[in-house]
Amino acid sequence: MSGPLTLFKEKHIRYIQSLDTRKHNFEYWLTEHLRLNGIYWGLTALCVLDSPETFAKEEVIEFVLSCWDTKCGAFAPFPRHDAHLLTTLSAVQILATYDALDILGEDRKIRLISFIRGNQLEDGSFQGDRFGEVDTRFVYTALSALSILGELTPEVVDPAVEFVLKCYNFDGGFGLCPNAESHAAQAFTCLGALAIANKLDVLSNDQLEEIGWWLCERQLPEGGLNGRPSKLPDVCYSWWVLSSLAIIGRLDWINYEKLTEFILECQDEKKGGISDRPENEVDVFHTVFGVAGLSLMGYDNLVPIDPIYCMPKSVTAKFKKYPYK
Repeated sequence: MSGPLTLFKEKHIRYIQSLDTRKHNFEYWLTEHLRLNGIYWGLTALCVLDSPETFAKEEVIEFVLSCWDTKCGAFAPFPRHDAHLLTTLSAVQILATYDALDILGEDRKIRLISFIRGNQLEDGSFQGDRFGEVDTRFVYTALSALSILGELTPEVVDPAVEFVLKCYNFDGGFGLCPNAESHAAQAFTCLGALAIANKLDVLSNDQLEEIGWWLCERQLPEGGLNGRPSKLPDVCYSWWVLSSLAIIGRLDWINYEKLTEFILECQDEKKGGISDRPENEVDVFHTVFGVAGLSLMGYDNLVPIDPIYCMPKSVTAKFKKYPYK
């Protein structure tokens, strides 16, 4: 990239705005299973770039409602697909960002809460849907969605916290299930789940130190962060690692200058967007987590983002803290 590094805000906004106009592209139809998540990623990036009005609010809400799976009582990634916890959280986050949760109505809200709670297993873990895949991602998505809806209960929270603690590893990281390899994304989902449950105090000071060291060691000489040892840096870990460090109060354990430079080098200065690594193709996933990482570092007056919910702090400030009073 030629010239001094800077964030191409307007180009990123135009890039995100253009994503839903590419219906003639084959890859557009290959990614139906990510459409609702993609709208959440795009909207969140626009919010951080202080341009939430770029998306047509009513059209977005209409699409979210079109993804309602009447069989399950939750949200699918695209009309006629099956509901899943991941896309259900994206739907809830989008509606909350637009202050439009009331549009669900009481009947749909009851079914939605039942779907989320119904995917919790006896050991406190959550499956993503009826097909039974278990992952700490789903603990986080379930607790996050219930928290936004104001529907967390001890019956859900307490066993979920116990399961998360079983996923803590000797090296200071967290796995997707007990005894699984430590991964930075799982560190976020586990720490985020504990933070939402107001249970970070179950971790000792020694454990918090170990977690902090494992996370800060994800920074490589070129400035970027990886998800686990011996892997290449990837812009998305600018979110997973930084948010985790922010949650435990150790955000300054990362070299901001080097990470900022790495993220900015991953921009496409012609069409906008951010890629996983310099010179690679951009996508909305890495764009949102690139700008979200920059926001956490206080770069360029970006809109502050909540490290627990990955939503604007102006939105999450309205959420009631668990346990509810």
